[in-house]
Amino acid sequence: MGAQLEIQLIAAVVAIACAIPGVFLVLRKMSLISDAISHSILPGIVIGFLITHDLNSPLLILLATITGVITVVLVEAIQKTGLVKEDTAIGLVFPALFSIGVILIAKNANDVHLDVDAVLLGELAFAPFDRLLIAGADVGPKSLWVMGSILLVAIGLLFAFFKELKVSTFDAGLSSALGFSPVVMHYGLMSISSVTVVGAFDAVGAVLVVALMIAPAASAYLLTSDLKKMLVLSVIFGVSSAVAGYWMAHILDASISGSMTTILGLVFLMVYLFAPSKGIIAVMYRQRQQRTEVSLLTFLLHLNNHTEESERHINHLNEHINWQRVRSRTVLELAQKNNMISIADNIVTLTKKGKEFTELALEYIVTNKDEKIEPMKDDFFLFRG
Repeated sequence: MGAQLEIQLIAAVVAIACAIPGVFLVLRKMSLISDAISHSILPGIVIGFLITHDLNSPLLILLATITGVITVVLVEAIQKTGLVKEDTAIGLVFPALFSIGVILIAKNANDVHLDVDAVLLGELAFAPFDRLLIAGADVGPKSLWVMGSILLVAIGLLFAFFKELKVSTFDAGLSSALGFSPVVMHYGLMSISSVTVVGAFDAVGAVLVVALMIAPAASAYLLTSDLKKMLVLSVIFGVSSAVAGYWMAHILDASISGSMTTILGLVFLMVYLFAPSKGIIAVMYRQRQQRTEVSLLTFLLHLNNHTEESERHINHLNEHINWQRVRSRTVLELAQKNNMISIADNIVTLTKKGKEFTELALEYIVTNKDEKIEPMKDDFFLFRG
């Protein structure tokens, strides 16, 4: 297998492994935790190395995972004091732990490749050269086997505890009532997140780990409210961005991790702008339509309250209601299109449908009861289906 294919395969496996916990972190509004874990595991890795003097020792993964869980515990302990919010607590904990790791490297591991650049950016280009040998036989890149194993565990846990994770994510109270502890689910998710971060740490670095955990999940969140679809979309975005990022780096002769992170950012930007329901353009368009609807209602109520022709003249929209001509024309066309007004000699009159609708609208405004608005939706909520 060529080095190029191995790099892309490693990146794809890392992307899938990160996407699974990433979806739940995004849904639980804990995205920053992934950043905290990816940095704060450094002292665990360094301490493990100082004990074993072997970068390949399983003790490094164990201590790094424990450090990740400790990070979560410390953040929650500080947050529960009520003195600071979660983002502030994260900002207090992970820089402190990361700094401890950096100091330990500077003082005790200067001759080891655990440098800060490797920690932050990683270097996927070197991952294929770190081979796994079994009985003297080369079975492939070590990173691929490590992340493949973590991915299998993550998938297994996802299938085994999908219902529990789903319920505890959206309703912790219902989770407790059904007999499974949301605390156990929470720390289980934090543990698998820590293991995933540790496994990907050496190959791709902290920056890409965070990007692969959060960006695909955030992009998927803007496209669907279905958890299963969100998981699938997150995996698709992660893998496609990883592969596209590799080829972008290959063409530009740039950092592989940096290119992948850039592609992830561009994918999120495109979804953020053009998502059908939650995208910024769709939201702005919907808000504009809703403002037109409110203007229409204002106009109809005005006609209902005035019988004199001077108050119902088309020019009155511009002269007295103080609307711009474009807005006035839009409101008039919308009212005519829905057969709510008739116009004769520039005098606007409510139709029977317009009068019935306005009376219903007034009743809703006075009572503020939802059942009053339901019959109006087909007639009035013209843009929202």
